[in-house]
Amino acid sequence: MSSESQIPIAAKVASRRFAARLAAFYATLFGMTGVHLPFFTVWLKAIGIDATWIGIITAVPPVTRFTVLPLVTASAERRQMLRGAIIATSFATAFGFCLIGTQHQPLLVLAFYALTCCVWTPMVPLTDAYALRGVRQYGLNYGPLRLWGSAAFAVCALASGFLLGYVAAVHLIWIITFMTVVGALVAVTLRPLERPPAASAAAAGARKLLRDRGFLAIIFSAALIQSSHSAYYIFASIAWQQAGFSGLTIAGLWVLGVIAEIVLFALSPRFTLRPQTLVVIAAVSAAARWAITAQDPPLPILAVVQLAHALSFGLTQVGIMGLMVHHVPSHIMARGQGYLTACGGIVASTTSVVCGMVYARYGLGAYYMMAAMAGTGGLVMWLSRRRFIAFSSEVGTGSR
Repeated sequence: MSSESQIPIAAKVASRRFAARLAAFYATLFGMTGVHLPFFTVWLKAIGIDATWIGIITAVPPVTRFTVLPLVTASAERRQMLRGAIIATSFATAFGFCLIGTQHQPLLVLAFYALTCCVWTPMVPLTDAYALRGVRQYGLNYGPLRLWGSAAFAVCALASGFLLGYVAAVHLIWIITFMTVVGALVAVTLRPLERPPAASAAAAGARKLLRDRGFLAIIFSAALIQSSHSAYYIFASIAWQQAGFSGLTIAGLWVLGVIAEIVLFALSPRFTLRPQTLVVIAAVSAAARWAITAQDPPLPILAVVQLAHALSFGLTQVGIMGLMVHHVPSHIMARGQGYLTACGGIVASTTSVVCGMVYARYGLGAYYMMAAMAGTGGLVMWLSRRRFIAFSSEVGTGSR
């Protein structure tokens, strides 16, 4: 057999290996989030930390998204070592959660969690950047690779909920830590990629973005609608536990939302409405979702409300990504995504702190504030809709 005929076979094998290892890493990355998001706050409460401190501690990840994260990702790309940065941050994250698990004082937990988040939060954008380079190199599709992350989130949330019936809440941190260790080991298996050619800077174009009212509407709407999930992310598990729901039921409620999200992502290529319209629909759905949740509905209604996560989170992502692809020039897309992440981080961190204070005083009443935020995000997009040219949504992707 000639060498020419062997090349396509070798390329297919390399492509499959890249895809399998990246999918496995996405699974561990978001599987860890599937354990962390529902149960980290439960662990904080179990070790005696009050609601105000919980709000402050859980505000840390969004803060690092607009402070440390851009520095880490820029440094990794400048040195053309995305894979090395993923491996380094994976092991540092595992070590950080090991240290967090040994602490019980609010200030010390906050300090170690803040340091850990400096290496943990850059992992998703680093992985996405690595994935997109691999997609281009091997001719793959991003969606099927990223889908494993959402699926693993659901499976791990459900499994951890089952374990909550057998593991004391004060030990939940070690389940989270275990997932970070697995992720670090899988990161080592990621395949090296070809180094891309050096790209010229586009600082002028990036600065121009911040004077574009359409772009500002995109990032502000996304920040308000997605940050309206703060009360849900921080206090839903605590409220459900206080309502007498079992750990498995709590995990099942989380999984319902994620499954609905996965289905929406899978169906999103068929959407024909304009992205700005999708964002408005998502905002209205989010506002309705939080208003109903504030009423402390019974389990059957709550389960139906959880399905609205497909709209409040998933549809927002689909619409915003569609707007970004069509409104932001390709040569400054990375900078545009950075501004989007930074704006979201600022709003989310502020919301987390305020939400903790409001929840401590008004309980589920904090969801009314979330409904107002989502509605405001939808209003911003509705008032700015004419700034975007007419086009159909072609993008169906998202990240947590």
